[in-house]
Amino acid sequence: MIEHTKLDWRQVRWQCDASKLGFKTTDEITPVDVIIGQDDALEALQFAIECAAYGQNVYVRGLSGTGRMSMVSKILHDVKPKLKEKIEHSYVMNFDQPDRPKLISLPAGQGVKFKNMMEKLSVFISEDLKKSLESDDLLKAKSATEQQIQEKIVKLTEPFEKELDENFLAMINLNTSQGQQTIIAPKINGQILDPNTWQQKVAAGEIPEDQQKSLMELQQVYSIKLDELGRKVNELKDAGSEVVRELYETHVSNLIDKEVAQFAKQFKSEQINEFLESVKEDVLEQYFYRKQQKFDPYERYAVNLLLQHDEKKDCPVLVERVPSLQNLLGSIESKWGETGPVLADHMSIVGGSLLRADGGFLVLDAREVLAEPGAWKTLIRTIKNELLEIVPAEMSWPFGQPSLKPEPIPISIRVILIGDSGIYYFLDNQDPDFPELFKVLADFDSVIARDDEGFENYAGIIAKIIKEDGLLIFEDTGVAKLIEHGARICSQENKLTAKFSRVADLAREASYLAQKNKVKRVSGEHVTLAIQRTKKRAGLSSRKFQERLQDGTINLDTEGFTVGQINGLAVIHAGPIVYGFPSRITTSIGAGRAGVIDIEGMAGKSGSIHTKGFHILGGLLRYMLPVEHPLTFSASIAFEQSYGGIDGDSASGAEFCCLISALTHVPINQGFAMTGAIDQHGRVQAIGGVNEKIEGFFDTCQYRGLTGSQGVIIPRANAGELMLRPDVQEACKNNQFAIHAVAHITEAIEVLMEQPAGILIDGSYAENSVMAKAMKMAKKYWQNAQAKG
Repeated sequence: MIEHTKLDWRQVRWQCDASKLGFKTTDEITPVDVIIGQDDALEALQFAIECAAYGQNVYVRGLSGTGRMSMVSKILHDVKPKLKEKIEHSYVMNFDQPDRPKLISLPAGQGVKFKNMMEKLSVFISEDLKKSLESDDLLKAKSATEQQIQEKIVKLTEPFEKELDENFLAMINLNTSQGQQTIIAPKINGQILDPNTWQQKVAAGEIPEDQQKSLMELQQVYSIKLDELGRKVNELKDAGSEVVRELYETHVSNLIDKEVAQFAKQFKSEQINEFLESVKEDVLEQYFYRKQQKFDPYERYAVNLLLQHDEKKDCPVLVERVPSLQNLLGSIESKWGETGPVLADHMSIVGGSLLRADGGFLVLDAREVLAEPGAWKTLIRTIKNELLEIVPAEMSWPFGQPSLKPEPIPISIRVILIGDSGIYYFLDNQDPDFPELFKVLADFDSVIARDDEGFENYAGIIAKIIKEDGLLIFEDTGVAKLIEHGARICSQENKLTAKFSRVADLAREASYLAQKNKVKRVSGEHVTLAIQRTKKRAGLSSRKFQERLQDGTINLDTEGFTVGQINGLAVIHAGPIVYGFPSRITTSIGAGRAGVIDIEGMAGKSGSIHTKGFHILGGLLRYMLPVEHPLTFSASIAFEQSYGGIDGDSASGAEFCCLISALTHVPINQGFAMTGAIDQHGRVQAIGGVNEKIEGFFDTCQYRGLTGSQGVIIPRANAGELMLRPDVQEACKNNQFAIHAVAHITEAIEVLMEQPAGILIDGSYAENSVMAKAMKMAKKYWQNAQAKG
């Protein structure tokens, strides 16, 4: 067996020296919120914060965990963005179109003044104005006007009445079905005869015919004159009423003007001046024309101040954790009358987080926004138009009732959207507005450097978690174990994960275990136990697999030598926890022209990446066996006892070694498992889940008993990622288990078959090398095919 590929036991697990962290407990550490080593992302954020250009909204990519929104918010506060002018928006009634409330926008601090002013004006209209209408001076002026009109009417009617008397006629009032009417009636012997009396006297013969005829003719003439007189009298009365109304209107108008004048001078707003003028007109309308019985100035002239700003110069930074359409946009509260829903008024409008963040920044989770119906469309429309429509067209009033349509609010807002790469590419491809509105990409790396600065940052974030969650104090050994676990999660050489959610969960469980043990500090042992418990909770599938191995249900060899059989490695996921397990791969070979057959692919169980890896295997076979004749053999490769789908190319190296074993009849050491992808020139390439795969095979060997000749072959590119469990490291130290890191497939062949693989020189390999035997067998298959042909 070659030794130069074997890793030293110290190389299979990196250990954090707690004594070099520079503290004894986390009490000595200042909590931090921001991850270090993210200069490019922070620079992008700062640019978006300070640049006022259109469309410079930010997509923050790469951050994960529950504290990411708080962290971005903290960054915004620390940067102290330049404050834009704070605006207070209010809605008031639109008297011409009550379903379209008017917007009045004022500088910060003036909105509440405007609201208070209108409240005082409403008090004046409701109380003082009514009292002023009953003042002595106004009543005297009204009485004088009415007296003048009455004198004109008397002056007009007296000559007519005198003329009637001279012609034995008079005016009388009769009650008819159409109301009271004034008619001309005859007058005989000083007696005025109504129509009934006239008819009776005529029937009795008491009135001569010539007198009847004369009186009837005069009655018709003066009836026409009476109609004309009545029209003139009505004109005088209407003119008098108009004079009285003008008197009252002038009185009310002057009083309102006087009252408004002392308020209006506090504002330099054309909007307020126009509104106050419309209020005055509406008061006159309500008092003198419509005469509304339920006229309520307090409700009608109230100001709905949507958002009141304080006097601080801080820029608004709002984190919306539930970005539903209503929370983003605002709402219009329902109003109900005696017969059901009625149209809401301007006081029913409530602003949402888009309004509260006006002039500042709104932090949102991209996945949450997309999950809420209508929220994304509304967000994009608002950013694009820089107008907030609290009731968009699609939000109509239920039951078919007309909806309130407030005037759109001009807003200036910068949105910070937090999400992963998948959502970013989805939005970039599916929404044409997205790249135009979110022009700044702040990419937060998922890893940080594994150095003193990284350790200090880890300790600071752990201290923050302890403070926020009320956890026990951590000793330096506890922090060191959490750092080690961060290195394992990361699975990159000299790096630590920047995704702190899993590290935070371990810290919480370790604190729980320490409390349960009635100790006041969390040590490394508590963290180690928490890691074990976490894996155990999600490890049922792994335990069942080991049980089936032990009872013989699953066939797998961990010792001895077998031709055409090798142990591959795969992983299963249980949430964030990953488990590795071995899988037996076999190959059979014989004469033919079918080439190498992937049984999984033929059965429709192969994923696209596995299929690609298998085709690469065919290319590598042609590269490694540069014979002068066609390859005339048929081989089939299968994952035994695999009944689900298979994907990934990490088994392609093992499949190639298994194929060479079957071709050369050189047995493979079953004490080894292999993982690693290959290219068409035989280089072994990096794969994922290397730690879990090694541990999965180690557990299988340990269950059956370690022999000292067992181990795992991995790509050399993965060697720096190793963070194996302490028990695996201990086995490597005691030479009970070995890890070999190979760069080329020939190195793996030598470890597995314990024979020289051979080096290709001028189209041939050294005599008795494995690949030389493969060349001979390939030629033999061709010769046999030629003989049969």
